[in-house]
Amino acid sequence: MFSAADCTHMARALQLAARGAYTAHPNPMVGCVLVKDGTVVGEGWHQKAGEAHAEINALRAAGDKAKGASAYVTLEPCAHTGKTPPCAHALVEAGVARVVAAMHDPFRTESGRGLKIFQQAGIATEVGLMQAAAESLNAGFISRVIRGRPRVRLKIAASLDGAIAMSNGESQWITGPEARHDVQKLRAKSGAIMTGIGTVLADNPSLNVRAPEIDTQGLQPLRVVLDSRLRTPVTAAMLSLPGSTLVCCTGDNAAQALEDAGAEVRDFGAHGSIVNVFEVLAALSEREVNDVLVEAGPQLSGYLLEKDLVDELVIYQSPHIMGSNTREMFTTPSWATLADRRALAIKDVRRVGADTRITAEIEH
Repeated sequence: MFSAADCTHMARALQLAARGAYTAHPNPMVGCVLVKDGTVVGEGWHQKAGEAHAEINALRAAGDKAKGASAYVTLEPCAHTGKTPPCAHALVEAGVARVVAAMHDPFRTESGRGLKIFQQAGIATEVGLMQAAAESLNAGFISRVIRGRPRVRLKIAASLDGAIAMSNGESQWITGPEARHDVQKLRAKSGAIMTGIGTVLADNPSLNVRAPEIDTQGLQPLRVVLDSRLRTPVTAAMLSLPGSTLVCCTGDNAAQALEDAGAEVRDFGAHGSIVNVFEVLAALSEREVNDVLVEAGPQLSGYLLEKDLVDELVIYQSPHIMGSNTREMFTTPSWATLADRRALAIKDVRRVGADTRITAEIEH
């Protein structure tokens, strides 16, 4: 049974973990709080892949005070040696008396190993405190590890009557500056941003994080373009920006010019007339991409919905009506009856400037 104090300290560990939202990926966001005699003696979070984990940072802050302390960690401490030594052994060597983990390590080969190390050392262990919050924080990481594909978030900017552009393609700007800045945060939290060739040709998007106050420590999401016939112009804006661009095509295409312009071109199988998105997502998982943000037109967005590949929708809805001479959010030709509709679980609704941001999970 967890106490009120346990809940307070784990909530703080979750707060700390979230500080790594823009920089920890592809690693999970992890926070750690060390408490001795009711007093916090050390705090830490995982700031960037390849650098010290949350537990190590907390131990460094605590120093000798870590001996006899309780450690509250949002993820089971690692028991393996990767780019850094095992955190479980470091906690044992520091002499902590108790470890409370919010959740097990999702890797099947690692789950429980850290806790076993503590138990063998005579350290009290408990797991499951605020587990749902910890799993939500690292939903993309868990998806990659367990399902073999990143978590897919689909972003839409639309009018109150569901239009994303006028019939002639005019769409700048449907939402206000506050909403567009909020999208920068979504990009910074993502390992990759996916779009289709139609959007590239129509809008020449940058698909980068460019808000100076969002500190990504130089990290940019991988830009992914689904382009079956390799029509991406060598002059596309994204090719001249920091970060990498992956152009996904099908069949034998002349790729040298695009590669010379800075793109990585990779051939995938076809699914109908488009690139096989299932293969693309599997390849992104192999590249340790946890979260994919989709910023695309109605065809690609609708296709992903039809194939049940969208995990979360983020809709920025502006307070105006655009009328009937417009383009709709999604093209879903296979949905012919009311029974084909997809159920949503609304997780959050809030104002962002003059617009409304609706966040919903899709029930698979």
